Amino acid sequence: MNVKRWLREHSLKLLAIRDTPEAIAGGVAIGVFFGFTPLFGIKTLCAIFFAWLTRSNIIATILAGTLHELVLPIMPAIFLWEYEVGYWVLNQEWPHGVPKVHLAWHEWRDWWKLLTSDVGKPMLLGSTTIAAPLAVVFYFVTKKLVARHHRKHPHPPVVEDEEVEP
Repeated sequence: MNVKRWLREHSLKLLAIRDTPEAIAGGVAIGVFFGFTPLFGIKTLCAIFFAWLTRSNIIATILAGTLHELVLPIMPAIFLWEYEVGYWVLNQEWPHGVPKVHLAWHEWRDWWKLLTSDVGKPMLLGSTTIAAPLAVVFYFVTKKLVARHHRKHPHPPVVEDEEVEP
């Protein structure tokens, strides 16, 4: 996968969205945040729900949520880092290795069993600890870039469909 081409294509899609810079930046921040969580199978639904709840742009949320596809080859290392950070937050010491999780191959997709294991709680806490500051950075950078783009390329105002009187 060509990282430069992927970033260019997705950034152009973000800039083409007709919404406020705050809504687009909020959607990006939510997508990045949930992209780091180990909630396999429901992270996109959670991201969409929070984008709707905060009136952020859902399309921007989904586009930013796909950002984890770029780092897919190194996701095991990121998950290990999340576990170590979460373990440190819970126990105030670095782990001496990762405990073995005795789950069958099909149970790894069951996020509830994973989160209730010895690995799940530190991993969820570590993912939120890492993702929250990253989401804030992405929010402000995206807001600035989108606002600058809107100043250079103003969009015509969106007009709601008005009823025509006969």
